[in-house]
Amino acid sequence: MERYIGYGYLVAALIGYLVTMQRSKQKAQQAAASSVKSFLGVAPTFLAVFGLVGLLEVFVPPALIERTLGAEGGLLSLFLGGAVGSVAAGPPVAAYPIAASLLSGGAWMPAVAAFIVSWTLVGFVSLPFEAKTFGWRFALVRNGFSFVFALVIGILMGAIV
Repeated sequence: MERYIGYGYLVAALIGYLVTMQRSKQKAQQAAASSVKSFLGVAPTFLAVFGLVGLLEVFVPPALIERTLGAEGGLLSLFLGGAVGSVAAGPPVAAYPIAASLLSGGAWMPAVAAFIVSWTLVGFVSLPFEAKTFGWRFALVRNGFSFVFALVIGILMGAIV
């Protein structure tokens, strides 16, 4: 089913371009050029992420993933999932293939959910820039609340899924 969702987006985009081309060939060409530029901008990141996922699946044994992020680890696994997501760098969408690999390796759903949420909300890597822009107090409080929120979301995901 997930595979067909991607095709649905592709068909919708093609229809959008065809409609735009009917109305203004120049705007359709501008949109296509913008799309190519965006794709080329994110392609290296996605290639790197999928490469890392492949390395993770080959070189990190599922037993290690299960031991560090598995259900038996309880709150420690949850905390580790959130901590790893907090220091991860890259676009948030890159977290999903890594999370899928962790799940297939035996990681606990709440730990993986905390990983995804903290990757998105907690900015350990960008903390100095955020502190310079908004002040240290704001940056630390926001990141602290975001980390706790990621753990809570992880626990809720474990209860729901």
